[in-house]
Amino acid sequence: MRRTRTEVDGSIMVVDSGIPEPADLTVVERKGWGHPDTLADHLAESLSQAYSRHTLREFGAVLHHNFDKLALLGGASEVRYGAGRITSPVRVLVNGRAARTCGGHQIPVDDLITETTREFFATRLPELDGIMRIELNVTSNPSPGAVVTGTGTPDRSLWFAPRCLDDLRERRVRLSNDTSLGTGWAPENHLEGFARGLVDWLSAPEGFAAEHPWCGSDVKLMGYGVGEDFDLVLCVPQKCGYVSSRSAYAENKERLLAECHRLAAESLGDVPARFRINVRDIPDRDELYLTYTGSSIESGDEGVVGRGNRVTGLITPLRPMNIEGASGKNPVYHVGKLYNLAAQRIATRLAETTGGYAEVHLISATGQRLDRPWRVHVRLAATYPQPDKVHAVIFQALDGFPALTEEILATGLMMS
Repeated sequence: MRRTRTEVDGSIMVVDSGIPEPADLTVVERKGWGHPDTLADHLAESLSQAYSRHTLREFGAVLHHNFDKLALLGGASEVRYGAGRITSPVRVLVNGRAARTCGGHQIPVDDLITETTREFFATRLPELDGIMRIELNVTSNPSPGAVVTGTGTPDRSLWFAPRCLDDLRERRVRLSNDTSLGTGWAPENHLEGFARGLVDWLSAPEGFAAEHPWCGSDVKLMGYGVGEDFDLVLCVPQKCGYVSSRSAYAENKERLLAECHRLAAESLGDVPARFRINVRDIPDRDELYLTYTGSSIESGDEGVVGRGNRVTGLITPLRPMNIEGASGKNPVYHVGKLYNLAAQRIATRLAETTGGYAEVHLISATGQRLDRPWRVHVRLAATYPQPDKVHAVIFQALDGFPALTEEILATGLMMS
């Protein structure tokens, strides 16, 4: 292994080259569109986008906010063959902070949150039929650091109640808001790519469920592979309103299994893949993964931002990971969001340009320039990468944060 170290504008960059390629052991998990943790992530991001777009439209800037501590508490349901109902509401705990005023003008934060939440669930889980309790725990309290000296109002205390846009420090220079990190790696292997595609096909409304409405969206996959030999376990709920009997449920499982094998043949070719579906079922006791809405959130399960898929869209414990919950964070300056997205893009580009495995870690220090992380550590399988090309890839991503913010708001980049 070779190591080089350079410093650019106060950012220390370390590049390791000639590192070993990852082992041929894969463990991969993906949670589908209706999984409670995915619902929490996507709702938090939807709230951030709704608030950001509103303040951009009304004031010309994304004002300070974060909804990344959101949680969902499961309700209760009753399911029968052919019918079901919600017996206790899902609770939506919207925790976080948001500016409620700008220049003396009120921002309808509570209304934005409530409307966005109801629209979100109407699309994701229409059978829930609005049976939920939305509990708002959103403050406008500034972070520590606003020391009162009696000579004026501390700048920091105005961040969540700006008198005008000049009170937003990031309008002058974007600084890291936190001491944290972003992690990326590439390329993904066959099993990782197949896991993403399979779960999306089974859980997204325009996929398998479009012709099989009994298929719920709370799909979860765990894959294990050694070399070119894959074993996969899936949890796939069925919607009771479309399942008339125990035998109908069993027939649907067979259809699911056949679909998994069909997709595996298309994506993996001759690579063997074995599937198990809903392994906790006990048919002779009618203990089945049968739901009313297609998600376990209807019946006791909880969802929390940051416990689901990483920014890569996967959970890969044998790959480099961090525990940041990126969804719901401010898209202008929050390193927990921007550094994870940037690290993944840098890793993907470096893997393409060097022809081998790439791993990227962007480490921030609070108050340092956002586009110049405290530490940048790159690890490459390539033995002799060209330093100027590696640096060019890194700084192209770091210098593009304003455009990345715009992309997040325009495309819903985090809703993967």
